[in-house]
Amino acid sequence: MRVARYYAPGDLRLEEAAEPPAGPDEVKIRVRNCSTCGTDVKIFKHGHHHLDPPRVIGHEIAGEVVEAANGWKAGDRVQSIAAVPCGTCDYCRRGRMSVCPNQTSVGYHYDGGFAEYLVVPKQVLAVDGLNRIPNGVNFDEASVAEPLACVVNGQNLAGVGEGDDVVVIGAGPIGCLHVRLARANGARRVVLVELSRARLNLSASTVAPDAAVCASEVDPVEEIMRLTDGRGVDVVITAAASGAAQEQAVRMAARGGRISLFGGLPKDAPTITLDSNLVHYRELTVVGANGSSPADNKRALELIATGKVPVADLITHRLPLAELHDAIQLVASGQAIKVTIEP
Repeated sequence: MRVARYYAPGDLRLEEAAEPPAGPDEVKIRVRNCSTCGTDVKIFKHGHHHLDPPRVIGHEIAGEVVEAANGWKAGDRVQSIAAVPCGTCDYCRRGRMSVCPNQTSVGYHYDGGFAEYLVVPKQVLAVDGLNRIPNGVNFDEASVAEPLACVVNGQNLAGVGEGDDVVVIGAGPIGCLHVRLARANGARRVVLVELSRARLNLSASTVAPDAAVCASEVDPVEEIMRLTDGRGVDVVITAAASGAAQEQAVRMAARGGRISLFGGLPKDAPTITLDSNLVHYRELTVVGANGSSPADNKRALELIATGKVPVADLITHRLPLAELHDAIQLVASGQAIKVTIEP
């Protein structure tokens, strides 16, 4: 079979490999779609501290069971979680699986989905992390459940709900998913903010926010205040790896507002200047968001299946495994919203 195996920064090789054998309590699947994300770009360029090469990467996975165990049968259409909690630590027992300190990951600690076949490790099955794809949901759509699950977790932590005015900073695929989920959660108005005019136009034409603000052309804080008659917004989600965006988010939040620091910052620039008086006097809440739980993943599949969060039109490019390097370049350039690989 063909696989994409990471060896070192800039060294991602398309290779021939033997099909992996499924062990006890494991399920082998034929990968039908493995979608790409910004993390794949980071791995390609810089590696990852959890990744011990050589490793088959790819973590947004959907496919068909070919060797079954634990109640699954050949032919079942399935989608897998990426972040794998241990299920037994104090955090997991308290229902905080997304911050499990023993978390492992498909595509990092286990071989991932940029391959024709994948063995779903027993650790995934142990936390109910292999999911049946609902009827009417295609494999490519199901592969987007993993990033949507992270968005579900983030909006749950930020309390996005009925009647909220929401700003999403960052118009990449995660930002698009945030816009759509905010609407599904009952937001009154959703504004999309992005530095790149080209990326903003592409994403806004697809997800249709109530307003689109190009932060390279206007001051985004001033524009949000203008759009809200000086009130600010109830929730700001920073779906971008930008310290400036995080600082702006605090300034555009209304009294009692919530700020979700959804996008992590580069390791060499992890700090921002926080106006703590704004947090104090406006009674703001600042929350983090780190991945998702198996329950978030199931919820994401349900949102896709019911049409509450459509994802098919976010997939702008479908490429074979042989063109994975082109896919990574597309993601890095911002010319695509979602790129999926079909091994």
